[in-house]
Amino acid sequence: MSPNKASADTASKKKAVSKKKAAPKKKAAATKKLSAAEAKARADKLLQGFGNFEPYKEKKGEEYMNDDQIEHFHLLLTAWKHALMEEVDRTVQHMQDEAANFPDPNDRASQESDFTMELRARDRERKLIKKIEESINTLDSEDYGFCESCGVEIGIRRLEARPTATLCIDCKTLDEIREKQKGG
Repeated sequence: MSPNKASADTASKKKAVSKKKAAPKKKAAATKKLSAAEAKARADKLLQGFGNFEPYKEKKGEEYMNDDQIEHFHLLLTAWKHALMEEVDRTVQHMQDEAANFPDPNDRASQESDFTMELRARDRERKLIKKIEESINTLDSEDYGFCESCGVEIGIRRLEARPTATLCIDCKTLDEIREKQKGG
């Protein structure tokens, strides 16, 4: 990459960061706040088709992270969190129902191995729930959808693929390259 190209890329990223910071914050009251019942009903509706939710349809010339997009991602994150929480409840119920003191050591070992695998999966999901909550908080503070590293827009499609993404694809790629180099 030529030095002029590199400085142009850096300058454009700095402009994007300063644009983001200079953009006036929307009033929190402007964002539609749903009652708990309405939010649950919408989340349940989204949850029904969570695996194949309807992607956001961008309108020509619309502003990035407008109220409609914020509501879309709020519902998506809420539904995802709700689905994970239901899975936690199912696991607890399953472990209580299936807990038995088998006389055969092999049966006990098998059951314990199954429970360990389930608990390991739930631990990963617990960490994911924490990330989802952080994303919801970022959404509420109106910083959602912008790269933490360079400040550019992450993009609607990337956020739909990974709603907890905090880095744009370029910064994430660089981050992974650095991690690979450090790891050996």
